[in-house]
Amino acid sequence: MKILIRYLIVLFVLVLLKGCASERNTWTSKAYHNTTAHFNGYFYAREELNKVDKTIWSNLKDDYNRVLRLYPALDSTLAKSYDKEIQEAIKMASISIQRHPRSKWVDDNYILVGRARLYSLDWGNAIETFKYVNNPKLTKDKDARHRALIHLIRTFVEHKEFNNAQAAIDYVQKEDLNKVNQKSFLLEKAYFHQEQGDLDNMVRSLTQAVPMLKKRDKPGRIYFIIGQVYQKLGFEAEAYNYYKKCLGTNPEYEVDFYARLYMAQVTEISRSKDVNAARKSFKKLLKDGKNKDFKDKIYYEMGVFELKQKNLNEAITDLNRSVREGSNRRIDGEAYLRLGEIYYDTLHKYELSQAYYDSAISALPKDYEGYARIKARQEILDEFVTQINTIKWQDSLLAMASLDSTHLRTRIDSAYQAKKAADEKKAGKKKKRSNRIEIDENTNNGLFDTAEDQQADASSNSTEENADWYFGNPSAMSLGQSEFKRIWGDLPLEDNWRRSLRANATGVNRQAETQETQTSTQPADVTTPPDPVAAEYDRVNKQIPRTEEQKKEAYKKIEDAYFKLGDIYYFKLLENDNAVNSYTTLLKRFPETDYEPEVLYKLYLITKDSNPSKAEEYASQLKRKYPESTFAKILVNPNYLQESSLAVEKQKVLYKTAYGHFQNKEYRAANSVIDNALALGQTSFVPNLAMLRVLIIGETEDVTKYQFELEQFAKTYPESSLAEYAKKLLKTSQDFQLTQEKSQGIQYIRSFEEPHYFVMVYSKDERMFASAALEKFNDANFRDLRLKTSNLILNDEYTLTLVDGLTRVSSALEYMQTFNEKLPTLAELKNHKFNTFVITKDNFDIFYRTKGLDEYIKFFEKNYPAGNQ
Repeated sequence: MKILIRYLIVLFVLVLLKGCASERNTWTSKAYHNTTAHFNGYFYAREELNKVDKTIWSNLKDDYNRVLRLYPALDSTLAKSYDKEIQEAIKMASISIQRHPRSKWVDDNYILVGRARLYSLDWGNAIETFKYVNNPKLTKDKDARHRALIHLIRTFVEHKEFNNAQAAIDYVQKEDLNKVNQKSFLLEKAYFHQEQGDLDNMVRSLTQAVPMLKKRDKPGRIYFIIGQVYQKLGFEAEAYNYYKKCLGTNPEYEVDFYARLYMAQVTEISRSKDVNAARKSFKKLLKDGKNKDFKDKIYYEMGVFELKQKNLNEAITDLNRSVREGSNRRIDGEAYLRLGEIYYDTLHKYELSQAYYDSAISALPKDYEGYARIKARQEILDEFVTQINTIKWQDSLLAMASLDSTHLRTRIDSAYQAKKAADEKKAGKKKKRSNRIEIDENTNNGLFDTAEDQQADASSNSTEENADWYFGNPSAMSLGQSEFKRIWGDLPLEDNWRRSLRANATGVNRQAETQETQTSTQPADVTTPPDPVAAEYDRVNKQIPRTEEQKKEAYKKIEDAYFKLGDIYYFKLLENDNAVNSYTTLLKRFPETDYEPEVLYKLYLITKDSNPSKAEEYASQLKRKYPESTFAKILVNPNYLQESSLAVEKQKVLYKTAYGHFQNKEYRAANSVIDNALALGQTSFVPNLAMLRVLIIGETEDVTKYQFELEQFAKTYPESSLAEYAKKLLKTSQDFQLTQEKSQGIQYIRSFEEPHYFVMVYSKDERMFASAALEKFNDANFRDLRLKTSNLILNDEYTLTLVDGLTRVSSALEYMQTFNEKLPTLAELKNHKFNTFVITKDNFDIFYRTKGLDEYIKFFEKNYPAGNQ
């Protein structure tokens, strides 16, 4: 009986196993394969992908200064760290598919394979896998197909294929989704909009998904994101509600902190009591010891809150505290940016704003929202401050040019002592509290401010900065960096850099260094620091314009700076009143400025609506003084530029015709066409016509005329691109002429009844003061002729001194004879070696061009009376 039972059991097992074959479609086969596929391959593959999910989320670094990401960005570097789990997941899912092809988990396993390929950034295979699951031939499970399409949307978004993602979204939203798939679809749709920066549609999708959220969906994080988006869009009441919902989910601490912080920021303010309640919320957050690492963010939000209430002083104070309290460079950058905006948009203190914008640009990442716009404004402010400083410094130098060395040294010493006393006073106030340095942002860095500067500084103290930390004060840092470079130079980063200090490298604005009291143990050979006043005197004295040429250069810098400053105010800062002040100051200080036509036109444009009578005055002045200028022509004919461009097109056509005549050597016809083109008026194309005419002269006239016309062209059209071409042609022609002269022998002109030079040629090694000696000789013997002396370099070996003003050959020979007779009495010259001769101006041009000294001396000895040699 026992044996029979055993046989029956074996027979049953064999029948059962045969019924479980993968090709069978019996209920036993289905139950076996569904169970095995689910709890073997699918289960283990899903577990591996869960590990990958955890890795990706754990590496997400949230930036709470921006709207948080709905999903972490996929990263190729991170993907390498979980490659083992990806391969295991694909392997297990694939085995399940191969061994149980008729199970109901085949589509689910394919979805796991697609997700694995998505996480490993295998975009092509991931897309193909999800599309394959959507095939009705693979599965009749609509929910599985919908899941595949939702993952396909995510893949397209990660791969930045937004058009394909939109097409998939349009398809899925027409389908009848179950609740789980509907929630997943809305979240993926929100992520799609977030990646494109469409916050409005993002928040619409998220709020639709809210009722379907489960605990595993991290609802607190999603509520917080919705609150951020609403706050950014300006719906503060809605933002407050969602921040409150976020706190109700007991989120992780960092999310909890920022939710409370932003709740205080978006609290509806209708009464002073509400303002005080919001401030108390901020202070409560500051007092909480757990928020020690977030103080910079709290102060930043306090500053933004006070800015909303239009409390500028409090806002500036809190924003500076934000910089001082933290180490997060992004928050520092945003605080600097806010401060820069306050000084730019509200207080119009552009020099301070420039310092803050400089600091913001150095702290903010380049992918920061609006970075290009911030950078553009920073560059405008840099240019603005450059022009302001140019005017101040050059005016100071010109004022000091009238001081003698005693008064200048006294003024520098007085300024240095005053600054030193102010620094010591500030240091004394801060000594007990900290080692930080307080620098008044309204204090000018120069030692030589005029009375007007001081008055302007005094009037600008209406809003003071309570920044007592050097590195939290961008203006101080900017000034400090400038001073360091000015004093020490642009030194490389190295140890013991002060050892290379030279005596003149110490400036009057140098920050006082902490020095230990010298004791008997110090070495006896310690060098005494150089006198800072003397060093500053040397530095300033070198820059003071003493000669007329130097003063002219300084005034030119001021003139250019006023013009550029006016343009910055007018075009970039959009401050018409300040633009008018800059332009009118330019015209007042520099009545002969070349900028006058353009400045008058701009003044007309600025005032034509606000002050028509003044605008008419500027217009009349422009038309009267500069009737041929482009600006006057535009004023008379607003269509001038358009008509001028038509004239240019006509001139180009005529130029082509003239150039054809030139190539065919029909020079008279070419000149005639050029005349017709020039008759169309003065345009930007005229230099091209003028150059063609010069080329015609080169073919029809002598070389001297050709070279003269090339030289005149370069002078007449210095800003034309053809000016350099003309200079090259001139040099080529001169070089060719010189080569020809040398090959044929230098030919001097035998025409002597012309003005002459007396020339002294001597070696550079002689170190003689020929010009001074000849001026003394002229004054003693030929005072009535009013002769002029000058020096020229002949070549690397010889120098020339010329005496000009000898109008006839007889006076030239008389001069030379007198010189030879008096030479033994000329102490400055008698012991030196030199050659002297007289030469006509035409021959001097040949002599100087060819450097043929020996050839001319032979010519001179042959053609001038021997008694005068």
